Amino acid sequence: MTDYSSPLLALPGAVPADVPDGGIALHYGDPFREQRQLAEQAGWVDRSNRGVLAVPGTDRLSWLHSLTSQHLTELGDGSATETLILSPHGHVEQHAQVSELAGTTWLDTEPGTIAELAGYLESMRFWSAVEPADVSSDWALLSLVGPATGAVLGKLGLTGELPPQGVAALGAGWVRRMSWPDTDAADLLVPAAELAEWPERLAAAGATPAGSWAFEALRVQARRPRLGFETDHRTIPHEVGWIGIAVHLDKGCYRGQETVARVHNLGRPPRRLVLLHLDGDSEKLPAPGAPISVAERPVGFVGTAVRHYELGPIALAVIKRTVPDDAELLVEGTVAAIDR
Repeated sequence: MTDYSSPLLALPGAVPADVPDGGIALHYGDPFREQRQLAEQAGWVDRSNRGVLAVPGTDRLSWLHSLTSQHLTELGDGSATETLILSPHGHVEQHAQVSELAGTTWLDTEPGTIAELAGYLESMRFWSAVEPADVSSDWALLSLVGPATGAVLGKLGLTGELPPQGVAALGAGWVRRMSWPDTDAADLLVPAAELAEWPERLAAAGATPAGSWAFEALRVQARRPRLGFETDHRTIPHEVGWIGIAVHLDKGCYRGQETVARVHNLGRPPRRLVLLHLDGDSEKLPAPGAPISVAERPVGFVGTAVRHYELGPIALAVIKRTVPDDAELLVEGTVAAIDR
């Protein structure tokens, strides 16, 4: 979906985001107001650049269970989780949200990664009764964020309370309760052909538009990693907090399991994910992958840096485990401190 362009970019004030989030809005004119809306009331975020894979078939859960890091054989109807595909050496290759509803398992992934994931899964079908299909052109993802999310969903037609990581039918698609942020949030899967109609529906239900800037600011604040930002070719799940969230430690064999078990038993991953506070006088935020040093010694890299409406410039970073919490870090000439 590298050439994707959301129809919602036609909304008033929409400013396009840069790659890899190209095709959706960075903001709609006032990113700090949009952040506050997500934190205090309810807003919706266009995330229709994410890839979507549908997996029907009687073997779908046992098949995915054997290929990924998550325990999926007992994933109940109306439930959601996260999973990883690891390399033979235990390095993170793919991350996906998993939703199970009405006989189909849905995987949604980072922009630009669906083709690789779909290709890998197709190569592993063999004789399994599964039919994985890239349906990104047919379905689009939106996210509702804010303490009024439940009220908005009720006005959209959702009856009853949706538990954390619960999934329920909503119109032709579904709604999935997100596990973060604490203020409440939910993902909506809607037909792509109807995407342009959703801003009006959401406005009538009490939600206003917010760009990816606002969404990413809350993600960074919540210390939630993102594939391709807080990961590199050497990342193992322990370093970014995916153990217990996207990796189940008591399931059967899967590719990369030996590394997961060894590092878990030793309890000493080589790196760790931290939240940084950046010098507020810096006019330019560091780009993803920007090196971090202590006393001119390289110790890690920046993942996502963003300006938060309350915290100022902040960033997620992956640094060596041995770096002390009180160390003064330097990122492209900007002083940074680890949030403790």
